[in-house]
Amino acid sequence: MTDLLPVVHQPVTETWPTLARPRSNPVRRAGALAALRLIARDLPATIHLENRSYGLGGPAMRVHRSAAFLDRLGHDAGSGFGEAYLAGDWDPEPGTDLSDLLVPFAERFSNEETRHLLPRWAQSLRWLVTRSQPGDQENDRAGARENVSRHYDLSNSMFSEFLDPTLTYSAAYFGPAAAADLATASYDELTQAQLNKLDAILDAAGVVSGSRVLDIGCGWASLAIRAAQRGAWVTAITIASQQALMAQRRIADAGVGDRVQVALRDYRDQIGEFDAVLSVEMIEAVGEKYWPVYFDAIERRLAPGGVAVVQAIVMPHERMLATRNTFTWVQKYIFPGGLIPSIKVIDDITTRHTGMRLEVLRHLGADYARTLRIWRNRFIERWPAIADLGFDDTFRRMWEFYLAYSEAGFRTGYLDDVQLRLTRR
Repeated sequence: MTDLLPVVHQPVTETWPTLARPRSNPVRRAGALAALRLIARDLPATIHLENRSYGLGGPAMRVHRSAAFLDRLGHDAGSGFGEAYLAGDWDPEPGTDLSDLLVPFAERFSNEETRHLLPRWAQSLRWLVTRSQPGDQENDRAGARENVSRHYDLSNSMFSEFLDPTLTYSAAYFGPAAAADLATASYDELTQAQLNKLDAILDAAGVVSGSRVLDIGCGWASLAIRAAQRGAWVTAITIASQQALMAQRRIADAGVGDRVQVALRDYRDQIGEFDAVLSVEMIEAVGEKYWPVYFDAIERRLAPGGVAVVQAIVMPHERMLATRNTFTWVQKYIFPGGLIPSIKVIDDITTRHTGMRLEVLRHLGADYARTLRIWRNRFIERWPAIADLGFDDTFRRMWEFYLAYSEAGFRTGYLDDVQLRLTRR
């Protein structure tokens, strides 16, 4: 499958950490090593660093360039570990899956008693190596379009290589099968699980023939197509230009072009009334400042008796509060301007700023872990074709880390994915 437009956000190699190692600082390097020792004291993993090993055993990683690795950790606590992987400073030991290695770290954040990698007394020093969010990732209309485009307009062809044929880029719904051994996760099971998810959303929103549907953040139109196949009339909006073009082509190919309108439009600019307003894993890109605006826009678009269904990645509320102002690896390399909410903050916002009532329908954390394992396996399998599009090895390591890091978050409960139904009170 080829792009309808040239790749517009192919990674720029000059910005990669392999070419931009932080200036060596002996004090910061010593501090990073001390922090690493503290983290590893009761960590069920092994870190091989030069001639020393740390940790309690279990999944193992080997640091190839200790000085560079520690320089990155000492320069930026939020991004240094991931950047060191991009740069090739460390790898999992042969036979160790990258996500399995990251699970013990994620478990620290998901544990009610710890929530942190470091002891409490050491946390007071994190400000020395923690970066704040940059001002150029604001999610006003212009900023949101740039932020979203940097990820979703990377290349339609690249996404087509590892997503299933529906081009659905959100958690699938495997049901009880989600809890099966991830080693058995198969690309062949993904399409049906994605259709299960799409149908669950449409059922929850009561979408039937003749329903007027608004899909906010429509992706490559899998949900819009599924709704139209039920006989619904769909308005599908996105602010990613290449994505919109591919969505239009897929809608035409599915034979529902008379029922679906795709628009390159910000959710704040949508007008009209709809029986169902749907938004799948789009709130993470909205930004905390605009969450009230987002839910207000959903409410304004609902016709009397209408139903909204939002699928959202969420994290524990206390963790969201602790990280809301920090600049994380994911924000820096994958989703600029993004922030994952909590169920509590969504409930608080909809209660204070709207007349809608929130109902949690379904938790898909285990399903997302399985989805991510399948995507990562497929990404690695299809890497030669992706490389032929012009992406380099640093991009490969970046996406392997992103998918494995996310999987570990869902496996441990540090992250969850929920389907929410919103109705007027």
